Amino acid sequence: MKPAQTRRSPKKKHRILIVDDHPLFRRGLADLLNGEPDMKVCGSVTNCIEAMAAIKKDPFDLVVADIGLGDGADGVETTKQLKAAQPDIRVLILSVRDETIYASRALRAGAGGYIMKRESTVSVLAALRSVFSDVIHLSPAMKERVIRNHVHGSSEHGVALDLLTDRELEVFHFIGHGFHVRKIASDLGLSRKTIEAHREHIKKKLDFKSSRELARFAVQSLVDGQLAPVI
Repeated sequence: MKPAQTRRSPKKKHRILIVDDHPLFRRGLADLLNGEPDMKVCGSVTNCIEAMAAIKKDPFDLVVADIGLGDGADGVETTKQLKAAQPDIRVLILSVRDETIYASRALRAGAGGYIMKRESTVSVLAALRSVFSDVIHLSPAMKERVIRNHVHGSSEHGVALDLLTDRELEVFHFIGHGFHVRKIASDLGLSRKTIEAHREHIKKKLDFKSSRELARFAVQSLVDGQLAPVI
């Protein structure tokens, strides 16, 4: 009599929510992740408000979020809200925005990792599996930067930018790309007065006397590679 064959239980699939305001990117990422044996995209939304509604309705193991979202709350703020609502949920930031500016802020907000969209699909999958395993994921270059800053202290430039709140940094980001107050207000869904107030706070924190000096510094940050293109 042949011994009974033991059945292998199917591998558990991690339930994933994608938060990104580009429909084609969401679809492509979902196709990639659904092709993996341990991943399943169970939701796809465009902004923070929809993400919060989604996690209240269905259970998710991990959220993949962009930094630039269209409802006024960026990926860092979205991470804060997600972690406040469900502390056990994991978050991976997948964005075009420069990791040297946003990665540390994302980790402080509660994200388990940060990876840029220009990375290979293999790297994205590796980042996801690291975060699933509660291992913080950063690129090798960013890890080296973090260690160097810890050992030698942050550069004067980095210290200056670190004084800004997440919203102020976002406004600074748009200033660096030459956007006027009205355009910034429109893109962020805020009033012109609010943007002007943020600009004044940035000027004070960075010790600039005029908006022109601030704009020059923001543009130089772009030239130095500190700011990524606005997509």
